[in-house]
Amino acid sequence: MEVRRRHLRYELKYLLSFIQYQVLRKKIRAVLKIDPYAEPMGYYHVRTLYFDDPKNSAYFEKASGAGVRQKYRLRIYNLRDKPVKFERKVRIYNCVFKESEVIEREEAEKIMKGDICFLASSEIPLLKRFYTECRLNLLRPAVLLEYLREPYIYPVCNVRVTFDFNLRTSITTRPLRFFEKDIPVITVGGDKTVIMEVKYDDFIPDPIWKLLSEEVGLRQALGKFALCREAKGVLIF
Repeated sequence: MEVRRRHLRYELKYLLSFIQYQVLRKKIRAVLKIDPYAEPMGYYHVRTLYFDDPKNSAYFEKASGAGVRQKYRLRIYNLRDKPVKFERKVRIYNCVFKESEVIEREEAEKIMKGDICFLASSEIPLLKRFYTECRLNLLRPAVLLEYLREPYIYPVCNVRVTFDFNLRTSITTRPLRFFEKDIPVITVGGDKTVIMEVKYDDFIPDPIWKLLSEEVGLRQALGKFALCREAKGVLIF
């Protein structure tokens, strides 16, 4: 995998019980501000469609703890088809960087159906790269998942703390249901499970580090992509 010098951010993940979440949330709100994107409810809905190859390489790289790995995905917010984001997320050990482009719904639908010829002439490097990888590795939709995200921000070191809950995955393999509001889903990890993610640029400021060290245990190698694929009990398309 080609990895150029980019703006890397640290990303740490923790699995919380609902009680831990309630305690930590109260303390977080005293130090961090709610992300304006989450107004007025204080949270928003995220739906994501991940891609993988027939060998399930993205899944097995995650499961084996590969230090450098990547995933492609489509993402929408609050079940709206504007904006539709197409993204490539690369993890380099504890750091991540993300390439993201806004595309039209019609383009997303073509990509989901495997009709990717139009990407060959794209002037967007991310889309041209995806086209090449599709041709080489036969990437296709692998898992559709959704959750609610409660985000907080802190200006020093561009800190972002998110609580993700009500994680669910679709039991259908029909990717074109990506834009439908009601799809058949199963709950992953239990109704009271919360995944906390902490992202920052250089270091965790002391006030936030103190909160984390007091309230949570060791960070974990969590991934909603892998959790949802395992929950379905299948690794086929």
